[in-house]
Amino acid sequence: MAGPTDKIEIENVNTPGRTTRVDRAKYEAMRTALLAVLPSSSPGLTVAEAKARLLPLLPEALFPGGDTAGWWLKAAQLDLEAKGVIQRETTKPLRLIKGR
Repeated sequence: MAGPTDKIEIENVNTPGRTTRVDRAKYEAMRTALLAVLPSSSPGLTVAEAKARLLPLLPEALFPGGDTAGWWLKAAQLDLEAKGVIQRETTKPLRLIKGR
């Protein structure tokens, strides 16, 4: 049976003050993979580039065949932006880098 530690609260940079409870293992795996692939300086990676690079880093048991990785990538991205761990560059398309 799942306990309270199996969930984690995440934020969304687009809706300050609002949190969502999500699966801790999936979030932490995605967070680790995303931070592993993002550069610390310009030019950053587009979300598509980041996804392509992090997919091989995800545990197959949590993301079989990359299933739901796109949703988890966006959830982790918005949470990490809200916390200032990563940031958007003012480019089109949007590029991400680790926070400064």
